[in-house]
Amino acid sequence: MKKRVTAVIGVEKPVPIRQQELSAPLYQRAIKPLLSQMSFIMTKALPVVQEETISKKLVRAGNPGNLAPREFIVIKYLLAGITGLVLWYIFSLLGKSSIQNLVLGVLGLVIGWLLPDFIVTSNINRRKEEIEKQLPDVLDFLTVSVEAGLGFDGALMKVVEKFKGILADEFLLLLQEIKLGKLRREALREMADRIGVDDFSNFVGSLILADQLGVSIGNVLRLQAKDVRTKRRQRIEEMAMKAPIKMLFPLVFCIFPTLFVVLLGPAFLQIMKLFAK
Repeated sequence: MKKRVTAVIGVEKPVPIRQQELSAPLYQRAIKPLLSQMSFIMTKALPVVQEETISKKLVRAGNPGNLAPREFIVIKYLLAGITGLVLWYIFSLLGKSSIQNLVLGVLGLVIGWLLPDFIVTSNINRRKEEIEKQLPDVLDFLTVSVEAGLGFDGALMKVVEKFKGILADEFLLLLQEIKLGKLRREALREMADRIGVDDFSNFVGSLILADQLGVSIGNVLRLQAKDVRTKRRQRIEEMAMKAPIKMLFPLVFCIFPTLFVVLLGPAFLQIMKLFAK
């Protein structure tokens, strides 16, 4: 059989190591090793501030670029320095005073330092919104699958097959960890920590408690799906109630002055003409 396959396909030639390295993306070949070396050098002189907190934030943001906490700190230092120097140099060419150049350079330092945190926070909020939006449908699907006779792990596999997005990827990672021998409750707790969504954390706590007490998982899933949908409806109602307050500022400072100019402008001009006579 092996000879026949070889005769049809041909002998598979090994790919040289150099070609494998060149086929990798530029980020993995050049930027990532450079960041690792710089983080190793810079963190000897610079303190690592809240490394565990940064690591948790990066995980909840989807770990962009597979950055380690120290590499993220190096990016913040580099971006702050580059932004400050660029702003200082640009305004020096424009002929600004030394004090103005210094102030703008410091402003560039602050912007460059805060920009990576802003990007990570935006990714965290985006992922949370997507998970909160998709969670009720996923729980309904899990409930139907479990009540149809599938086990919980089989129902999770069906979710991975039918759904796309962050929850499906996290459930796939959960199943892989369980297959490698990790206890289900530990894998669920770690998944809840990675996601950082309160509704999902409550769901995981209920599942673990039901597993310990021997309660039917189907009933727990049905109650959790109903609870999550109720909370989502309440959040939407809360956002709708906040909308008039958020519209007040542009209404008062942008729309009303324009209306006053259009409505009272001609009358004001007529009054000015009368007084001129």
